[in-house]
Amino acid sequence: MDDLIEATGTLVEAIGTEQFAGHLSNALRGIATFDYTVIFGYFGTARPLDLFDNFPTKKRKVFVEDYQEGPYLLDPFFLACEKQVDSGLYRIRDLAPDRFFQGEYFRSYYKRTGLAEEIGFFIEMPDKAIVVVSMMRAEKAFSQKEVRRLRQYFPVVRSACRHHWKGLSAQFGTADSAIENSRLHRSVELAFLNFGEGILTPRERQVVEFTLKGHSAEAAGKILEISPGTVRIHRRNVYSKLRIRSQGELFSKFIDALVADPSN
Repeated sequence: MDDLIEATGTLVEAIGTEQFAGHLSNALRGIATFDYTVIFGYFGTARPLDLFDNFPTKKRKVFVEDYQEGPYLLDPFFLACEKQVDSGLYRIRDLAPDRFFQGEYFRSYYKRTGLAEEIGFFIEMPDKAIVVVSMMRAEKAFSQKEVRRLRQYFPVVRSACRHHWKGLSAQFGTADSAIENSRLHRSVELAFLNFGEGILTPRERQVVEFTLKGHSAEAAGKILEISPGTVRIHRRNVYSKLRIRSQGELFSKFIDALVADPSN
């Protein structure tokens, strides 16, 4: 307890300095050990900002650089920010769809991270940006006791982050420059709406969206108010029209479409 109090004092003193995020990571490690910390800033549909991370070079490419190039659009943490989830601590499995861990985003991207579990503090900023402080473990999941202790520390994390990153939305630039910078700044809904335009029907594009986000045929059927069998028929039609044979190829086509020149 004394160590945590001292770490908290150091954290408060570091607000507004370049050392803040590192001290925040150290304070959290005093509550529960974990391997990596990454702090992303989210604002609307914009590409996430890497506010801090302590990954070695090779892992940073997967966790940050590759993530920012498109896969973030299927990340349960990003989607939760889009839906403006309440501030608090969440395990990724609390936010993920029912088949997330069998879905292509998990197999093609997330599994490459080698993580056993990721949990994150979601903090809404006064300017409506959201800061997510992620804590990652490679070997084993966090225990209920550790999660409970981290939740107890949330008021400190929220207050410190809100003061340190106040005005975060300004770092995302103007709306016009965001659109010019990359097609990835579109909302995930618009990305799926335009995917396969001229080839897929609106219903087929909806099925693609829920499939890639990790929903089972049963879950997608409930959302779309159609039977699981109809969802599967739409999937087969999608594969036929796009001339693909697997969800992996579907995932690749979707990511390729996102990074394509918007003028094409």
